[in-house]
Amino acid sequence: MKKLLILGLMFGMFTEFGFARTIEVEVHGMTCSFCVDALQRKCNKVPHVTKVEVSLKLKKLRLETDNEQSPSLDEVKKTVVDSGFTPVKVEVIETKEH
Repeated sequence: MKKLLILGLMFGMFTEFGFARTIEVEVHGMTCSFCVDALQRKCNKVPHVTKVEVSLKLKKLRLETDNEQSPSLDEVKKTVVDSGFTPVKVEVIETKEH
């Protein structure tokens, strides 16, 4: 009986927290801190994005998303384009458990 209870609790933990994705985008067209701010504000409005990091020096955007409801790569590309920039390379760089 204890084993079933422990398994049930463990299963509940894993289904509640799920998996997170980190998406990294090489961005063309960022030239100043206003560009960074515009992209960061736009990405913070995307549902299921938990953290946004924009590097002007590296010309990269990094998004951390929550569980399986994270945005698709096409949604991320569209957000970058809607911000006035060009996504050069979009990739999932890691998948980790919350």
